Amino acid sequence: MPGRSATAKSVHPAGCRGRKPDDRPSSEKAVHLRFETLLSEAGRPAAGPGRRVTASGPRTWAYETWTDDLDRVVVSLSRQNFTFADRLLNRWLEQFEPMELDNKGLYLYARSTALLGDLNRDRGAVLGPLSAQHSYAGARALFCQLDIPRRVAQLDLSLAVVAEMSGKLELAARHYEALAVDDRLSHRDKARARIWVGTALSKDGNHDYATRVMTAATRDFEDLEEPDDWSVAHQKLALAHRGVGDLTQALHFIDIARRTGTAESPMQRVRLDTAHRHILLSDPATLDDGLYVLDRAATMAAQYGLHHQLASIEGIRTTIEGTSRPRRR
Repeated sequence: MPGRSATAKSVHPAGCRGRKPDDRPSSEKAVHLRFETLLSEAGRPAAGPGRRVTASGPRTWAYETWTDDLDRVVVSLSRQNFTFADRLLNRWLEQFEPMELDNKGLYLYARSTALLGDLNRDRGAVLGPLSAQHSYAGARALFCQLDIPRRVAQLDLSLAVVAEMSGKLELAARHYEALAVDDRLSHRDKARARIWVGTALSKDGNHDYATRVMTAATRDFEDLEEPDDWSVAHQKLALAHRGVGDLTQALHFIDIARRTGTAESPMQRVRLDTAHRHILLSDPATLDDGLYVLDRAATMAAQYGLHHQLASIEGIRTTIEGTSRPRRR
């Protein structure tokens, strides 16, 4: 019964002072029963001396709606619908302050902040006050306050991704290696950390060791029956083999990734196309085909606001044009 909790909170327990429970009028007992029911539905214990009650009927309803909106945010981010996801997240982040929330509300606030980090990361806003790093650090602090180790470790993994994206490859690799054996994480998250060790090492030029680490992670994804992660691992293996100049193996692994990957989201299509064309561009015989499809990937990246991927594509294009341009005498 919304609206009653504030009144009940103000009279309990002072309103019962000097009267035994059995002596209370039936109307007062009915009000108290409704009060206790609201608290039970909100997942909070009954109020006692010195305990502040923050849950109420309307707040509980808001939490349910908030939870539904976070599910919608996840779907929107998977489709790179950043504008709608941003609107949903800020609807709640602007409505509440962390200090006014109970533990359930604080959990939802922390989840929203972490998802805002994902949104900023996918947009390419990696560093700064309105960035993925800032949001991830804020969410991590809240999950530490709530004492939820798994969420804290997941935010550590996200912060390592930010370090990699900002060019701190050695630092990112060290963090990935530690998280790959961190028991706070699920088996899947640890396997993802392992594959990202290889990604950071490969970007840093250590292709041989990166290939061995990625191969082990690929077996983990197969054992865990995670087909999408398994496909992405082959995409990363392809780039590692390209790094050592083994274009035959690179084409072999990228073909597996293209055949098995769902590539439902624009992000994954851009990543897969970019990896494939990067390999094609390494062979003079397929250079023109590679440039054509690279342009297509750049168009999609620009269309969906994937600024980090667009910058990577432009970097590949600049490198190829620089190496293929005839030298002046």
